[in-house]
Amino acid sequence: MKGFTLIELVITVAIIGILASAALPLNELVVQRAKEQDLRRALREIRGGIDAYKQAVDEGRIPRRVGDSGYPRRLEDLVQGIEDQKSAKRERIYFLRRLPEDPFGQPWGRRSYASPPDAPAEGEDVFDVYSVATGTGINGKPYKQW
Repeated sequence: MKGFTLIELVITVAIIGILASAALPLNELVVQRAKEQDLRRALREIRGGIDAYKQAVDEGRIPRRVGDSGYPRRLEDLVQGIEDQKSAKRERIYFLRRLPEDPFGQPWGRRSYASPPDAPAEGEDVFDVYSVATGTGINGKPYKQW
């Protein structure tokens, strides 16, 4: 008589269940790591756009009002573009193609130039961005401090 006994099938199913339950935490770690890589990439991209905007202001391509820090008033200005004052055709300067989203589904926290780094607060400009997602990264740092 060929085939498997009921005991062999039960043991096989139990072993597969144990292996699957061991793989679930690993899968959650892979998903978290992917979100953290997306967060790093998005922060780098937005911060690069903010720095490019500030450089354009310093070069005189974007007019600076008295008392302004030279940083954009809104993140959306990086995508919508600003009129280049040095261009004869008044072409627009674009700093980002699109505003990346926070992979944790939160809106970006905005820090103004006038706020201290240990207590970021919104203000008249956008000097830096950070994630407002709760939680701590794999590296042990809270997402707000990235």
